[in-house]
Amino acid sequence: MKLEIISGIVLGFFVFLFYLGYDITPLIILGILGLIFYLMLQKKGLVKTNNFQEVSSTNKFHFESIGGQDIAKQELKEALEFLIKSEEISLRGIRPLKGILLTGPPGTGKTLLAKAAANYSDAVFLSTSGSEFIEMYAGVGAQRVRKIFQSAREKARKNNKNRAIIFIDEIDVLGAQRGSHASHMEYDQTLNQFLVEMDGLNSNSDVNILVIGATNRPDLLDPALLRPGRFDRQVKVDVPTLDGRLEILKLHTKNKKLAGEVDLLEIAKETYGFSGAHLENVANEAAILAMRDKSPEIKQVHLKEAVDKVILGEKLGDKANPKVLNRVAIHEAGHALISELVKPNSVSQVTVTSRGNALGYVRQSQEEDQKLYTEQELRNQIKVCLAGAIAEEIHLGDKSTGAGNDFKQAVKIAKTIINSGLSSLGVISIEDLPPIKVNQVVKDIIKDEEIVVKNLMIDNIAVLKEIVNLLKEKEKISGEVIRKIINEKAA
Repeated sequence: MKLEIISGIVLGFFVFLFYLGYDITPLIILGILGLIFYLMLQKKGLVKTNNFQEVSSTNKFHFESIGGQDIAKQELKEALEFLIKSEEISLRGIRPLKGILLTGPPGTGKTLLAKAAANYSDAVFLSTSGSEFIEMYAGVGAQRVRKIFQSAREKARKNNKNRAIIFIDEIDVLGAQRGSHASHMEYDQTLNQFLVEMDGLNSNSDVNILVIGATNRPDLLDPALLRPGRFDRQVKVDVPTLDGRLEILKLHTKNKKLAGEVDLLEIAKETYGFSGAHLENVANEAAILAMRDKSPEIKQVHLKEAVDKVILGEKLGDKANPKVLNRVAIHEAGHALISELVKPNSVSQVTVTSRGNALGYVRQSQEEDQKLYTEQELRNQIKVCLAGAIAEEIHLGDKSTGAGNDFKQAVKIAKTIINSGLSSLGVISIEDLPPIKVNQVVKDIIKDEEIVVKNLMIDNIAVLKEIVNLLKEKEKISGEVIRKIINEKAA
């Protein structure tokens, strides 16, 4: 990259001198000689041109330091065994794996797994990113691909090792489908060279190389990159389950002083969908909040506040005027009441404190991770979405723009019901269905649930009013308080 920048500056300087009328012939000759000398130094290895970094063999990052990814760790360890026991697998007639692709959302631990692989396998470990191979100059990317594979072999021999790992983060930049960059053939040339280098890896080489790629967009990769013999395995590094979240929280609070009241399981239940990076941030923010309160220990209230902060951001300094506060309290009370009625113990906390773009919100807890839903469960979700606007309508006689996102979510869930064959249409091809028909069924589903929500709201109007009054007074109440009010009114 430095060579390209220097070349551009020198060329611009020559053009400027030529424009002024100077004879630049001697300078051109001198520049050519300088370039030849530079290339000779580069060839001898006296000029550093690597666009990657070598991870030190003293790296102490272990697989045990990564929580919530047991399957991914097992898959990766098995692949690393092919490097560690190369002689044994050769005798068994097993072809070593050439590449492993780590896929999953951002923040789930793909890079951490690669770091742990370096320590586990005691292999030479080179790390880079896909963007390092892409340049506007023809041939530069392909040269860098050749260089990293060559360096991996040379460094392994220099360290008297027979194995090396090349980790490429954001590999979708390097491995995007050929032809997708019609105006920039350099991308395709770079990928072609990468494919050739991976094909050149074989068990008979004195240095076994494993390529580990990481991406959150596997759909963008070229099919030739994913075929067996290149990236032989795809390891899904997904957001952690409940047990995984609990394990990650324990890891990130191990070096922090927690109060005896802290229940990490409760926090894990309230962080459904959080990645490992989010959970690390929760632990860090909780420690900051404890320091802000001059508390020697992190308390449960700090962890809960940290969850809110990670989801929606810091509290806003401006306090809503009484009229707005009243409407927000009614809206959030409606969500919380219906959520508890259709799914008991689902509400963790309700607040009317403004955060980010949200004037208030209801945080729900989930006992277990759920990926399969019945029609009734989906309809109950729609009820909760509609509850805020209906509560406003019952109490104040009209709705507000605050329900905009709620309605979008309700429509999305209704379409899920249709796509899953759970609506009155039965099993259908959604692509062949006229949009006006889909819209009509969505309206019917939402209308049915509106009627149910209105009836539930009217039957429990006393509960709703008490929740509203508490929210306006305290700004934040827990799910336990709401459940206590419901039980008292029902008795």
